[in-house]
Amino acid sequence: MTPSSNADSGSSDGFRSFATGRQYELRRGNAVAIVTELAAGLRLYSRSGVLLTETYGNSDIPPGAAGITLAPWANRVEDGVWYLDGKKQQLDITEVKRNNASHGLLRNASYALVDESQFSVTLEATIFPQHGYSFLLRHQVQYALAEDLGLVVRQTLINSSKAPAPFVLGAHPYLRLGDTDPGDLLLTVGATTQLVADERLIPRSSEPVSGDTDLRQGKNVGALDIDVALTDLAFDGGVSRHTLSSPDGRSVSLWQDEACSYVHVFVTDQYPGRTRAVAIEPMTGPANAFNSGDGLRWLPPGDSFTISWGIDATLGDAG
Repeated sequence: MTPSSNADSGSSDGFRSFATGRQYELRRGNAVAIVTELAAGLRLYSRSGVLLTETYGNSDIPPGAAGITLAPWANRVEDGVWYLDGKKQQLDITEVKRNNASHGLLRNASYALVDESQFSVTLEATIFPQHGYSFLLRHQVQYALAEDLGLVVRQTLINSSKAPAPFVLGAHPYLRLGDTDPGDLLLTVGATTQLVADERLIPRSSEPVSGDTDLRQGKNVGALDIDVALTDLAFDGGVSRHTLSSPDGRSVSLWQDEACSYVHVFVTDQYPGRTRAVAIEPMTGPANAFNSGDGLRWLPPGDSFTISWGIDATLGDAG
């Protein structure tokens, strides 16, 4: 299921061979990252040949939204409805089975190249005024391989409108630890509060983490079946870190900066070819923030807002 490591930069034949459009391959030392034109997505990140994110084939679109970036909202808006200055706004319904508007407005968008170097790439897409969202914004995403071979991601939203624009930023990466059986991995997340959602995954209340949602001391992935937003994260040095670790001492972590005060954790047995897959999604706000106001920000005209997150690993002799 590993994608081709030959990232095509623009030939028509190469372009057509990837369902996610142009592929941007970054290499530094033993690290490789592949970023897609579609949704500015992270299709692969590896060190010393050890896959640290879930991936997919050349002819596939991202299964389970794997690796895509999310703007101008993350997660869901209930019924696709929210209110602006007392007037009802109706977004297009993109999660039909739950009647929600899901994962923002750029999931199926092409991102244009802004800047590219050996170790980094920056892509950008425009959010045009449309059904239920009358603002003009640009979403810029930079991926970079750092000197320590960690992957660093910066997402910047720029408001080109004449009015303040509401937003939530996020991303949807799935972590893995090479070929280690996911059921043998331990998932640790330093969060003390969970959002309690209904059957449509819309938060209705919050409460202290407990049982399977209390991941502070780690829980075995094989025993988990959760789809939950967590907050009141533990930050150290300006970042909060969430980790998958294996019995042999190796680990992979996703970190997020303090602009991302929520993380959504999704453990599923529905990812193609995998017994379990673990999405760890950094977000500035939870599902339905356009209605609840939780984590919702308003970006003034001409201003920008940036979040940072990344992935790093401890692999021993392997990396």
